Formats: sequence, structure tokens, C-alpha cells
Amino acid sequence: MGKINNTILWLDDFRNPFTKQWFPKILPQYIDRMDDIVWVKSYDEFIEWITENGMPFFISFDHDLANEHYAPEKYYVDGTYDTWAKTQDFTEKTGMDCARWLVDYCMDTETNMCKWFSHTANDAGRKNIDGLLISFIKHINYK
Repeated sequence: MGKINNTILWLDDFRNPFTKQWFPKILPQYIDRMDDIVWVKSYDEFIEWITENGMPFFISFDHDLANEHYAPEKYYVDGTYDTWAKTQDFTEKTGMDCARWLVDYCMDTETNMCKWFSHTANDAGRKNIDGLLISFIKHINYK
């Protein structure tokens, strides 16, 4: 069974967790653990870090991990991001792709899911990530 380490994995292509602007405001309960933060900026870095180091204690997810994922503001404001995203031909993977990979990793390595938070500004992305991880935990607990 896989083991959880003490790391707080910050998945975001843009927001620097080491500035006062982001991490302390988003996760104030972990302000005394700034030294435990590892910042990964892409799907590939996320997978590489977990594959090499095991499950972190906590993951904070961004959904949109590349400029191509950033829709014009109107799609966020009027709640139609999902509709816009379905018309795009993305080449970069998202935080949701990372969450899907993480579920597979947990099943393959028999590792418990870590704690997480979705700090993304993409509301649909947040709901998708949280929904997937909550469903996975419910499924595991049901067995």
C-alpha cells in the first residue's frame, strides 16, 4: 500500500504559492507549512513528482494549466465555460486530467486519496475535479 508523505503539492501554471497573494489566502490553515510546498506547473510535472515521491499530504488544484485553457472573460462571467471548452482543441492537459490520473494512481498502488482543495478560478473545473475525487472516495468507502 502506498504511503502519504508531508508535502503540500501546489498545481498551478501561474499562481506562485510562495507569495502572500495566493497560498496564505487560499490555505491559511497550512501557513506554518510553507516549507513543505512543492510547486508543479503542468500535468507532466504533477505525474513525475508523485511517481517519484509518492502521494503528498495535500494537493491544491488549478484546473487551467496553460494559456490555451483561458477562455475570454465573458465565458467565466456568464457560466458558459464548459460550452466554450467543448469547442476547443486543447493540446495541454488540465487539473482535471491530473485528478483522473490521481484516481488511477490510487487504485493501481492501493494508496489512500490525500486531502485536496481546488483553488482554480474555473468554477466548472472546480466542480469537475471535486466531483471526481469525492465520487472516488465514496466508491472506495462503499467497497
